[in-house]
Amino acid sequence: MSLSLTSTAFIHEGPIPPLYTCDAEDISPALRWTDLPEGTTSLALIVDDPDAPDPDAPKMTWVHWLLYNLPPDSLGLDEAVSPSALPPGTREGVTDFGGTGWGGPCPPIGRHRYFFKLFALDCVLPDLQEPTSAALQEAMEGHVIEATELMGTYQR
Repeated sequence: MSLSLTSTAFIHEGPIPPLYTCDAEDISPALRWTDLPEGTTSLALIVDDPDAPDPDAPKMTWVHWLLYNLPPDSLGLDEAVSPSALPPGTREGVTDFGGTGWGGPCPPIGRHRYFFKLFALDCVLPDLQEPTSAALQEAMEGHVIEATELMGTYQR
């Protein structure tokens, strides 16, 4: 078996329901992971949209959520998880919305793809002080045992 990431909110490559977007409640979807590789000491999650601002002319990858140092004994994240309900030891990074926490899909035009990327790491990362996606990815270099992704789409 290999590392797996699923959601009860949407299937891989399927549409993300409006509940999880800026058009409704803007809550985080429930996520579950299984089959962590041997040696996993922590997990990191990066959720981003490579189609910003327009899928026909993308100019940047928009970061929607950053979490790291998720403990390997956690089984996932509940729907609408609050910062205080994150698994013990979990740290947050800063998103392109300018803060921490979930920022749901809110595309200005077209159908965008949202990648939920889960990384199994061989270490617990130091406190990176609310890193950007680039800083988190740099800190993870050389420590990723395995990675997987779940992709959903959304169009307003």
